[in-house]
Amino acid sequence: MSLITTDQVVLDLDAADRTEATRQLAQTLVTSGRCTDLATFLDDVRKREEQMATGLPGGIGIPHARSAAITQPSLVFGRPATGVDWGAEDGPATLIFLIAAPDGGGQEHMKILAALARKLMRAEFRQSLRDAPDAATVVEIVEREVVN
Repeated sequence: MSLITTDQVVLDLDAADRTEATRQLAQTLVTSGRCTDLATFLDDVRKREEQMATGLPGGIGIPHARSAAITQPSLVFGRPATGVDWGAEDGPATLIFLIAAPDGGGQEHMKILAALARKLMRAEFRQSLRDAPDAATVVEIVEREVVN
């Protein structure tokens, strides 16, 4: 099963803050059966965010957590029309990736996070995600650039 599917892409994310953005993105995992308990997963993400904000320079938010509520490693992408404050010094996030890994999936979680962070440092990768016209294009970009 793929790490990201078109059902895990939210191109019109409309959230006032990172808590609401995370909830909307995580809901896609519940809908697809990859998350068995939304409240548990959101609590795990919140605990991770309390340790250190996961906003990166360049308008990026990468909330992530390992959780007993996650059934398989998953990636969710959100693109808000207006940025969401994710704690980065240079401003709000306009590209958000929620990384979800099963409790025992520590290695997979870190592998995804590292690969994604490396790609997100490239302006052309970020721009391709901002310009993507639909969910299928986002999935294709992520699979080509991050997963493989």
